[in-house]
Amino acid sequence: MTTPPPGLRERKKRATREALREAALRLAVEHGPDRVRVEDIAEAAGVSPRTYNNYFASREQAIVAAVTADRETRIAAAVAARPAGTRLADAVSEAVIEQYTNPGEREREALLPIATGTALRDAFLDAAAEIEPPLTVVVAERLTDAGAQTARVLAASVAAAVRIALEGWLRSSAGAPGASGADGAAGAAGAGGPAESLGAKGLVVPSGSLPDLLRAAMAPLAPAFDAAEGRGRP
Repeated sequence: MTTPPPGLRERKKRATREALREAALRLAVEHGPDRVRVEDIAEAAGVSPRTYNNYFASREQAIVAAVTADRETRIAAAVAARPAGTRLADAVSEAVIEQYTNPGEREREALLPIATGTALRDAFLDAAAEIEPPLTVVVAERLTDAGAQTARVLAASVAAAVRIALEGWLRSSAGAPGASGADGAAGAAGAGGPAESLGAKGLVVPSGSLPDLLRAAMAPLAPAFDAAEGRGRP
């Protein structure tokens, strides 16, 4: 299915949202998340606080939006790009892992505040729910006989599994000294390895292998995807 290009109004809305989230992350990195006000973000983006509230409900939501940066759309696009014969469970799992375990520079900058700040961490976990709508569309296109409700249930289950994996990954631990700062956290975001522990200032960084946690969380969904695709039927 070909999606028509966005109109001028939609392009302006996207540009405003991007300006707000980029300003939020820049200010959070420069001054610390707790020292950033909504008014500061709005001013940096050249809009009013009222306009800001049309896009984000909090400063944490805007900061996290910059980190995730349309990740849900990229996941859906990656699934849609897989060859038609690809097992859907594998296509979804690979797309999720790919998009969650290749941190860019801004993810590296924001990872420690997200891992150690309750409000930011909660907003980051809540953002996993955004996977559901675009993934529902691509899953429904693949499951032409299963119906839209089945596609939505599967997509919602993926979003829930991702959240559970992220909760485990971000859970604070009191291990021995390990890699410090954003570099250590970003390393855990990639291929993963042994638990990383305390940062240079005693901040707990994410521990464990995120790819492994995501695979484990999504593994129980594979039979449901297979059944919806009709795999294994005589």
